Order: sequence, then C-alpha cells, then structure tokens
Amino acid sequence: MNFKKPNYWDRQIGLISIVLLPITLIVLIVNFLKKKLIKPEKFNIPIICVGNIYIGGTGKTPTSMLLASKLSKLERKPAIIRKYYKSHLDEYNLIKNNAEILITNKSRIEALKKAETNFDIAILDDGLQDYKIKKDISIVCFNHGQLIGNGLVLPSGPLRENLSALKDTDIIIINGPRNKNFENKILNINKKLEIFYSLYKPINLDQFENKKLFAIAGIGNPENFFELIEQNNLKIEKKLTFPDHYKFSKPEIQEIVEEAKINNYQIIMTEKDYFKINHYNLDKINYLKVALEIDGIDKLVNRINKI
Repeated sequence: MNFKKPNYWDRQIGLISIVLLPITLIVLIVNFLKKKLIKPEKFNIPIICVGNIYIGGTGKTPTSMLLASKLSKLERKPAIIRKYYKSHLDEYNLIKNNAEILITNKSRIEALKKAETNFDIAILDDGLQDYKIKKDISIVCFNHGQLIGNGLVLPSGPLRENLSALKDTDIIIINGPRNKNFENKILNINKKLEIFYSLYKPINLDQFENKKLFAIAGIGNPENFFELIEQNNLKIEKKLTFPDHYKFSKPEIQEIVEEAKINNYQIIMTEKDYFKINHYNLDKINYLKVALEIDGIDKLVNRINKI
C-alpha cells in the first residue's frame, strides 16, 4: 500500500480530526478488545519487538538492523522478522543489502517458528500491535520531528494506538535531540521506561558538497530526510516527495534524471528509495548513506543479550 500521510495529523486538532473521531473510537474499542481477548503465543527464543505508535517514519528498521549487527558481534544468532507485504520490498532489500538475516512470512507467527530452528534471538521489526505474540522486550521508536503528532489515534491522528499503550513498553528510542517535556509525559505513563536517544550520521556527504541538490523521498516522513540534508550544510534546490513504499517506474525516473540534467542538479535520494530503482542502471543518481547511532547502545544491547 502506498501511503502519504495527511497534513492534519501533525497540526493542532482541527475540524477533520473531530469529524473522524467516531471512527477513531471504533479503532480504540477494537484495540481494547484485542488486548483483552487474544492470548499471546510464547516462543522458544527471545522476541525483541521494535515497533512504533506513530505510524511510519520512526526508524524501526534501522534500529532493528543495528541491534542485529551488535548482537552478532556478541556471538548471538539474531534474525530480523518481518510480516510480508509485496509493497515493502524496498525495506527487505535494504536489510539484506546490509547483510542481516531476514525472515518474512504473511504470518509473523510462522516466521518466528522458522526462526526458532536456526537462531537464538528474534528481532521483530514492527508488530507492536500484533497481540498474538508474546514479546520479551518491547521497544518503541519516536522521531523528534513528529513525536505523537496531534496525539489522536487513526484516522483522526497518526497514532496506531493510544499513548497509554506505553504501560506495556520497556524501552523508548527517540531519534533527535533530548526532549525533557516528552520524557516527563511518557514517564508519567510508565515510570519504568528506559529512554535512549539516536541520530542519523551521514557518511558520504563529500559526494554532495557544493552541489545543487534535487532531493527525492518516498518514505513515511520525508521532511525528516530533507532536514537531515540541510542540517549538514547542504543546499536543496528542489524537493520531491512520494508516498511511503512508492514504486517508481523507469520512465518516471528517467524524467527526473532529465530535469536534473537540464538544471545542473545532483539527485539525492534515501537509501531505501535508491534500492527501488538501482536495477534501472541509471547514472546521475546517488543516495545519502547514513549510519544510525544510539547513545548508550552498549547498555541497550547488554540488556537484550541477558535474556
């Protein structure tokens, strides 16, 4: 499913959000009933769930990849588990390109059963709202640019479930600078939360220095990508956004390349978007390579490794 979030999700509560509240109420009731009625299944390997409450663009997959890499260095055998969606091939390719073990299935439970035979820890990339699975540690990711948006649950707002769900969470990772007000807000819900901060560190900036950039993003929160570019003193001449998991056609990309050539732009994409189009073998397209860094990563990984 191609998804481009509506603007009203990150604004103060307005008319559209209020009109949609009856549907939001139904979503809340369904979530409540699922939690009460579904008995979660326990597995023979630890399940580390990396999820979110704000829908899309919070860094779940980079966090899962980083944790898998760190655990491998501690001689663990981690597998990243994803529910299979045909439209999410971009993220699957990104994981595989970084040499992490990925197991996908239309059923997360079946994927976890497969992981039990050859691996000793499963990192569930997404699945916080899959109440059929017993998680040993639940990690919730936020991005400082959006946090909880207007604070309402779908479709009135961008939240998959009410913020009170953090009562069942162990760890919070916030991508961005420290936010004491938000810390206090979530600690009032669950005082046992451990809070970590992360950031994306670009590692190929020299390719884009002193160039007029044509920035393209088909991710959950493209503004975060643009902000990262500009924070590193690079100049964006034009921005182009697409829905999350957008599938680019070759003629579409060729048109973008031609526009860049005419205007002497350098195209810069997210790594995830690049892996959607690299099979077209087109020149003049580069992506910003980033490394996720988590402050206190050793403490976080050691807690997971003790399970």
